[in-house]
Amino acid sequence: MGIFTSEKFNSLEDLLHHEIKDLYDAEFQIIEVLPQMAAKATSPNLKQAFEDHLRQSEKHTQRLESVFEHLGIEPEREKCHGVAGLIKEGSTVLSADGDGDVLDAGLIAAAQRVEHYEIAAYGTVRAFARQLNNEYAAELFDQTLEEEKATDMLLTEIAEGSVNPASA
Repeated sequence: MGIFTSEKFNSLEDLLHHEIKDLYDAEFQIIEVLPQMAAKATSPNLKQAFEDHLRQSEKHTQRLESVFEHLGIEPEREKCHGVAGLIKEGSTVLSADGDGDVLDAGLIAAAQRVEHYEIAAYGTVRAFARQLNNEYAAELFDQTLEEEKATDMLLTEIAEGSVNPASA
């Protein structure tokens, strides 16, 4: 969302709808790049983490579609410039050559930036849903939030347990 926008946010519900559309697009962008990240990874654990997160991200889109349906609105993607920028930044590692362990460390760094964005975004929409007394949506957002946190922790474990020491 830029400085100049034609959108109107007259209620927290309007803002929630916008944020869900943004997350929906973010998930699709992530689904598109995760296979490339898995293919580039040399660590078997990292490759598996990316493949597992791809399946999780597909579930995340399904949850968002359930929320759209629950809210009575059509699933629609609003360009998520945040994730697009993070993916663009991480594409340097995807196109690079070099030591596999060092590249894996770069892939983890890029993936964790995206995870942190998602953690912030899902935490926000969960809070909005709770404020609007929409426990159905809040629960679905909470499930996804916990999965994003677990993925972030797993990436940290892989980085600190094997990839970073091997790349040093």
